[in-house]
Amino acid sequence: MINIREATVVSEKDQPQSNSRRNFLKNSGIAIGGAVIGGAAISSVFLGRKTQQAQPAAPKPVEYNQALMFFNQEQYQITEAAAERIFPKDELGPGAKELGVAFYIDHQLASPWGINARDYMMGPFVKGEPTQGNQSQMRRADLFLLGLQGLKDYSQKKYNKDFQNLAENEQNDVLKVFEKGEEFTLNGATTKSFFSLLRSYTIEGVYSDPMYGGNKDMMGWKMRNYPGNQMSYTDLIEKDEFIKMEPMSLRDHMSH
Repeated sequence: MINIREATVVSEKDQPQSNSRRNFLKNSGIAIGGAVIGGAAISSVFLGRKTQQAQPAAPKPVEYNQALMFFNQEQYQITEAAAERIFPKDELGPGAKELGVAFYIDHQLASPWGINARDYMMGPFVKGEPTQGNQSQMRRADLFLLGLQGLKDYSQKKYNKDFQNLAENEQNDVLKVFEKGEEFTLNGATTKSFFSLLRSYTIEGVYSDPMYGGNKDMMGWKMRNYPGNQMSYTDLIEKDEFIKMEPMSLRDHMSH
């Protein structure tokens, strides 16, 4: 860059007027132009740094698992409230709500599992023994929606409130009624079969791999010191002491 102080201005005494003026414009133009360009470049550097420093913190990655695929908002809220009573937050760690269990249940019901795609569903349908599980012709998704409607209806009948708006002790009482399966009936199914499905889904959502919607940030595993999906234990398997490992999900392996 040409220093403007070093620019040579030819004296009009030594050169013809037209030539001296031309040289003056030429030299001063280069010098001033260089200074302007240099100043603009320097300004852009410092402004760039200032802008860069003023940049807000990078947004958190979008959690695409936290999107409903099956429930409407009311069904999601009832499920979230019910799951939280089955696996509540306490001094040991987060509950079902914080772990995203309702999203896990939503995704499962939206999947082929929800419509019993791999089950034989042609009948005959007979009442099974308690050890045989649910023998109904009703699909899991339909049973779950029926149960959620039952929670809403029973809560309105007894407390004149929706289930998700009840106090925790009231929610517990409603779920106990459904667990027993005697006081309130569903149209085509028992409350006990619904409660059994709800309980199983809740536990799965707490401890399943986070890729499936629940166990947010692997907090369910961390409460149990469960290592998750490690690639190998060969270097640790013969050690006598308990080894606490940072858990890994299936997503961690996909990113490598």
